Amino acid sequence: MQLLKKILDFYVFSNIHVALAGFSITKITLINFRIESHLTPFFVAFSILLSYNFIRYYDIKTQRLIWFKGWFVENINKIMALSILSILGLGYISFFADFNLKSLTILFPFAFMTLFYAVPLFQIGKIEISFRNFPVIKIFSITVAWAGISVFFPLYEAGYQFTSEVYLEFIQRFFILLVITIPFDIRDVEADLKELKTLPQILGITNSKVLGTLLLFGFVLLEIFKENFTYIGLLIVLIVSIISGLFLWFSSPERSRYYTSFWVESVPIFWLGFLVYFNNYLF
Repeated sequence: MQLLKKILDFYVFSNIHVALAGFSITKITLINFRIESHLTPFFVAFSILLSYNFIRYYDIKTQRLIWFKGWFVENINKIMALSILSILGLGYISFFADFNLKSLTILFPFAFMTLFYAVPLFQIGKIEISFRNFPVIKIFSITVAWAGISVFFPLYEAGYQFTSEVYLEFIQRFFILLVITIPFDIRDVEADLKELKTLPQILGITNSKVLGTLLLFGFVLLEIFKENFTYIGLLIVLIVSIISGLFLWFSSPERSRYYTSFWVESVPIFWLGFLVYFNNYLF
């Protein structure tokens, strides 16, 4: 039992799980637009492993993640090995595979937002300037970055022309990502500085859940306006919406980190699983 917990802790805390979620939500875009055999989901997954572990290291170094320091130091060699494998994977995709390097230009602003979320570019007095320290902006910077990386990046790399359908996908993706990010802010509502003004701090926990529910209605409704609309596609987003809504409404500051970092983070993985299942067996 102790061994299983160690494996689960490494899987979650080394960011393998969030990398798999990044892979899944990028692959969803390619499936939705009928694009096959592209390496962008792997590129996103390797990038997440590398960048998120760097951010974790930076947060520990700056005394932000005191609770996490012991585990990180204990597993530093494994995390370094994981980072090296990520670098090798990114290098292979970039220079030895059929990959459009020009697509990195559209990835840059969203990657910058992800990095700037944690690492300040400059400091005014004792105040570090980063997205994380701007009131309200914290949650939106995360969701915009993830939506852009998972929608615009893979389509641009594949040479897909940006139409209204692409922007509709982006807005829909923004809605669902915002919903599954709210439980993280609810979890940290008592730990976050009041100056951050996260959604639960401004609206309260219950009203934040109501807002998330309204966003889920928008997420489902937008599916109807897609040119490639199918009833199966609508059913899938409805199921994803229900699962996300349950995770949202059962979230609380008392929930463990596994609830958000494993279960809530699993929504894109479930989503991809439904897409693969229905494509294989119902089409």
